[in-house]
Amino acid sequence: MWGYLSLLPIFLALWATAAIWIVFGIAVINRTVDLSEGFPYISFCGSYPPQSCIFGQFLNMGAAMAAWTCILRYHQLRDWGVRTWLNQLVLWPGLLCTLGTSMVANFQEKNQLPTHLAGAFLAFIVGNVYFWLQLLLSWWVKGLPQPGAPWIRQLRLALCSLCTGLIVAMIVLHTWTLRSASAICEWAAAMLLFLQFGLFAVDFSCLEGCSLCLHPGPSLSPRPAALQVQLSQAL
Repeated sequence: MWGYLSLLPIFLALWATAAIWIVFGIAVINRTVDLSEGFPYISFCGSYPPQSCIFGQFLNMGAAMAAWTCILRYHQLRDWGVRTWLNQLVLWPGLLCTLGTSMVANFQEKNQLPTHLAGAFLAFIVGNVYFWLQLLLSWWVKGLPQPGAPWIRQLRLALCSLCTGLIVAMIVLHTWTLRSASAICEWAAAMLLFLQFGLFAVDFSCLEGCSLCLHPGPSLSPRPAALQVQLSQAL
């Protein structure tokens, strides 16, 4: 029986997928996007109001869910015995990916292109690195639990490889001014990244829940017994 935490990555994948296609549909309906001129980039669909507002809200919420998913995965790997430095090395690309997604949402292509491109770099390239590191971690660390069917690892390898190929093709085709073909690669790569986030549901299936533990620092350690007695007498 899967725990409720496994619903988070599933909902994230569905939310992000619905977000970009809803924005695409609105852009086509209000004729901000003309498909007769070619297939648009995701960012172009979300560059003009009213869909730019919807685009920003959807992606900001998706970025928050993705960040929480990465943090849950970090704590899961920690509990499985993965070393802290290695675990943090894997965590940070995931958090940078979520930051990039928020940057793409809030800095539209037509308003702030350099910041938008920096966000796209973090979202696509660094995000893809995050999933490669997750995959390599499952091979490097011996005895690491592998929830789900045995073919899940092979599926992740195929998705990471295909996503890498699409990102490279997207950049090359854009350089060759084949914008429609490049945009199609971008949409496909985004869908694969969403799917890989959704696959964390398999890893979270063995989790029943989570709890927050606070550890006080040295300056917040309990007062000595003698001091407590003095304070009580003074009061």
